[in-house]
Amino acid sequence: MANSYEAIGKLHHLTETQQVKDTFRKREFVLEIQDGNYPQHIKFQVTQDRCSIMDSYKVGQDLKVLFNLRGRPFQNKDGQTVYYTN
Repeated sequence: MANSYEAIGKLHHLTETQQVKDTFRKREFVLEIQDGNYPQHIKFQVTQDRCSIMDSYKVGQDLKVLFNLRGRPFQNKDGQTVYYTN
């Protein structure tokens, strides 16, 4: 089971839902989190039927986001291993 995390901030940016493949869709949003003198802009992603969750939110609105981290390695065309975090 994955660990759950929490982030609190303002909705800074929200994309439209993207149909990536016939069986996969995603929607991304950016949360602005105050961190001392410099705000942090953290990108999140919701997938599949969770995309519609974001329909009721507007840029500038305060949000509390509960999320899980996922990561995976991928070997690119040059044979190098790169890592993705979602």
